Amino acid sequence: MTGTELQERLAALAPAPGVYLMKNARGEVIYVGKAASLRSRVRSYFGSRRGMDGKTRELVEHIADFEVIRTDTPTEALILENELIKRYQPKYNVMLRDDKTYPYIRITNEPFPRVISTRRLVNDGSRYFGPYTSASSVHRTLDLLKRLFPYRPCDIEITGNAPRPCLYYHIGRCVGPCIGAVDQAQYAQVIDKVVLFLEGRGEELLPSMQAEMEAAAEALDFERAARIRDDIRAIKHVLEQQKIVSGTARNFDVLAVAQGPGGDAAVQVATIRNGKMLGSEYFMLRGARIDDSPGQLLSSFVTQFYQDAAMVPPELVLQHPLADEALVREWLRERRGGTVKLTVPKRGERRQLVEMVAKSAQENLEQDRVRWLNDEQRMTAAMTELADALGLEKMPRRIECFDISTLHGTHSVASMVVFEDGKPKKSDYRRFSIKGVAGQNDFAMMQEVIRRRFKRAAREDVTEEWRTLPDLVIVDGGKGQLNAALEVLRELGVSVPIVGLAKENEELFLPGRRDPVVLPRDAQSLFLVQRVRDEAHRFAVTFHRKRRTKSTFRSALDGLKGVGPARRKALLKTFGSVARIRQASVEELAAVPGIGPRLAEQIKEELGA
Repeated sequence: MTGTELQERLAALAPAPGVYLMKNARGEVIYVGKAASLRSRVRSYFGSRRGMDGKTRELVEHIADFEVIRTDTPTEALILENELIKRYQPKYNVMLRDDKTYPYIRITNEPFPRVISTRRLVNDGSRYFGPYTSASSVHRTLDLLKRLFPYRPCDIEITGNAPRPCLYYHIGRCVGPCIGAVDQAQYAQVIDKVVLFLEGRGEELLPSMQAEMEAAAEALDFERAARIRDDIRAIKHVLEQQKIVSGTARNFDVLAVAQGPGGDAAVQVATIRNGKMLGSEYFMLRGARIDDSPGQLLSSFVTQFYQDAAMVPPELVLQHPLADEALVREWLRERRGGTVKLTVPKRGERRQLVEMVAKSAQENLEQDRVRWLNDEQRMTAAMTELADALGLEKMPRRIECFDISTLHGTHSVASMVVFEDGKPKKSDYRRFSIKGVAGQNDFAMMQEVIRRRFKRAAREDVTEEWRTLPDLVIVDGGKGQLNAALEVLRELGVSVPIVGLAKENEELFLPGRRDPVVLPRDAQSLFLVQRVRDEAHRFAVTFHRKRRTKSTFRSALDGLKGVGPARRKALLKTFGSVARIRQASVEELAAVPGIGPRLAEQIKEELGA
């Protein structure tokens, strides 16, 4: 597409709502977006790149063509956008991972309804509960329901004229509609109990069950009374596990997002019905990037998740405001058939609830990371992919990654983390305090660390961990850090494969190559590289904060007259921080061993407390 042709096509765009599809040179759809005005939105991709985030800049570099689809309203554009994202699975869109596979519990629309698991929502009058993140959680719920409520487990046609019932009838786990033991009205009462339980209103079942148990006992049917007693206990146990989070019988969902340092993201959804938390499920997002804002991620999630959800609640309690909030609110209103309130609480009970759900999201994201690292098949595939992409002679079974952490050139430190066979080998991690570089010079700092690491590898008086050379070295940074590290390796005569990893677009720079290697965004090799880099960053930042904290303590207390190392230690042991020392009264300071009243008054005065 020539520049003239592009300008003509952009000029022909209407200032109307619609959806646009960005395509690469192979004609593949790599991004789908919605717009209230196609003309202004599509034009923005082909103007100045100043102010664009990294993800958009990378997208623009791969756009070779575009297509637009007009809609009558912005809400219709949002609906169409969701459909096209599912159809094309574009590389640069944020998507629910495996969004078509989440199971639901379905109560069928039949004269004698069944209670089953399904992965498809059909608009046939059936009732749906969910979604759940795994089939196992659905099966556990169905097992409990089948134990508590005697609905039919079979899928035969119910005529009431079956010659004999199945085993479930004989053990009291089915009321026997197949043989005409109950009519439709009586069977509907069983299903009503299932619905109450799934809606979180299980306590409403207890009075009638208690009366039924007592009636069975009075009729000397002790076996039936004991069975009902056990069912009551099971329901009470479930009710005890359902956390009461609101004093009012309100229905709403709570949504919080967690983001990993490498761009991984997950959304946790807590389901609140009648003021009780019925469950909390988490959903991984695919295609998220480091520079995606929480509001953008939540907005993408909400429109995809509630597109196929069995029910849209009257309120969403959110950790962050949604991007395109007005449009999403209108779309939710149409999906629900009524107003949907979007709340971002700042304080109080609901804020505490959001923070609790956010902690669950972060924990589940970390657990997903750990599960991924422990999958040996994936690790082997990741290392093989990485070796092929970088042209390595052998699979990088031992990877060492180096990262610098500094604040305006002060308290500068570096980290070295080691991954063997795709897993962290924490016993080989090393921290470095930068000694020979003054001020902000990341290249020189990287050179110092690489020199110290590989000079030590040549010594005979060091441990095996130091002497073992890596199959691949990753330095955090682009061409500058790579060239700085290469200079040191040549100086030392060390030959190891080395690459520089640029954070912004996850580009891998290789020695002697002008263009970087960009791994596919869904590649196992990219996930491995990100995990290694994130761990190096975490390890360096932790060490840097520790040094900075110690320095803050020292700088605040070192200048105090009459306060030597022993008294400093006593003060910090008693109060824990300089801030608390400042807040302490003269009497409290004087009570510290070795201080006394006169020195306490001097400390108060000098600290400006």
